[in-house]
Amino acid sequence: MNPQLTQKLEELAEPPAATLGKAGGKAGGKAGGKAGKSGGLMTFFTVVIGFGIMGAAGYESWKHWAAIQSWLAPSQASPAAGRRGGGPALVVATHVTRGDIHIYLDGLGQVTPFSTVTVRSRVDGQIMKIYFQEGQPVKEGDPILDIDTRQYQVALEQAQGKFDSDTAYLKNARIDLDRYKSAAGAVTDQQIGTQQAVVDQYLGNVESDQSQIDAAKLNLVYCHITSPIGGRIGLQMVNLGNIIHASDTTGLAVITELSPISVVFSLPEDDLKQVAGAPNSGVALPVQAYDRNDQQRLSSGSVVAVDNEVDPATGTFKVKAKFDNTDNALFPNQFVNAHLEASVLKDQTIVMSAAIQHLPDGSAFVYVVGSDQSVSVTNVKEGAVEGDREAVNGVQPGDVVVIDGTDKLQDGTKVSVTFATDAGSGTTQPSTRGSGRGGRGGRGIHGGRSGGAIRPDATEQ
Repeated sequence: MNPQLTQKLEELAEPPAATLGKAGGKAGGKAGGKAGKSGGLMTFFTVVIGFGIMGAAGYESWKHWAAIQSWLAPSQASPAAGRRGGGPALVVATHVTRGDIHIYLDGLGQVTPFSTVTVRSRVDGQIMKIYFQEGQPVKEGDPILDIDTRQYQVALEQAQGKFDSDTAYLKNARIDLDRYKSAAGAVTDQQIGTQQAVVDQYLGNVESDQSQIDAAKLNLVYCHITSPIGGRIGLQMVNLGNIIHASDTTGLAVITELSPISVVFSLPEDDLKQVAGAPNSGVALPVQAYDRNDQQRLSSGSVVAVDNEVDPATGTFKVKAKFDNTDNALFPNQFVNAHLEASVLKDQTIVMSAAIQHLPDGSAFVYVVGSDQSVSVTNVKEGAVEGDREAVNGVQPGDVVVIDGTDKLQDGTKVSVTFATDAGSGTTQPSTRGSGRGGRGGRGIHGGRSGGAIRPDATEQ
């Protein structure tokens, strides 16, 4: 510390008794001089004023001294005191474990239904009944609404009457043809041929009438509209009593399939080799969908398709994953963070990323707590990262490493250890940024890289 600043602080920290004495001496001297000049009653008031000045000066001096002492107190109890004989440094530590590291490929995706249907009418007419409620789930074949069938019922009866009439004509024409054939010597071949043409004509009329009957019956079926797929129906677009037409551009309702559902997300073209062949080879690569904040897992699924080209504008390719979505956690057009598990590294030595310290040259080390409760600096080589866990070489499973309080440490420092969750226990969220990119290095306790450290065994003591 600056010597002049130290001297000034010592002067300001002088005990209130001394300050009080100085202030009293000054005030008393002034009061005595005035008393000598005035005397009598004037002397009495002067003495009282002098004592008031002394009290006020003493109180202000005491407050100033107390403030300086409180400012100096933290530095007297600094962590350095613990390293130099004032007690062990307080740290949080965890055990090195052995386990698997999952390599994840991360991409931003959008929930996309496999099927979305806009329900439209195939006939014109008035809406007579609406069966659905907005937003309700529907199954394939469930009724949606009914259209007035009366005009189509009349058309069916007309077609049926025409059919019966032409059928009678056909029957009579066939009888005449049989008569002409039986009287072959009395009629010419031309008459027989003409009668055969009449029979064929009525036969064609009957078949046309039958098609009109089928069309009228089909229109009656179209008057009763049902759901073509299972899913959830959206908001109502028409009301009871509306006249609708087959040519209307707007639909009656929209039905979206929710289970199963897909997520389409993009990955960098560098990851293409790890993903492209999986669907065709029968390997179902697991995919986890997280919310937009990348904190809560919504659903788990697997890859079903990979796009056949790379987008030249972004250098990415699209992947489609299928999710059962039985709990409806995924909603159409929702944005999610997709984490594709590309591979698993088995039997790795794992530490918490917060334990790894980085030097300016890029090398890494950890503080290992020994049996004598002192720390030693141990160099490590970093591997793949999964969430807040990292695979390393240089330490052994069971070793105790410091994850918090490293700023107090140097090689050989005595410590008092509080244990946190071990690196291999619990469920690790795969959505930490950059997870699964082997060898990229560790991160600090809040996910940021703890780089730029100075090696503690080279610091000034």
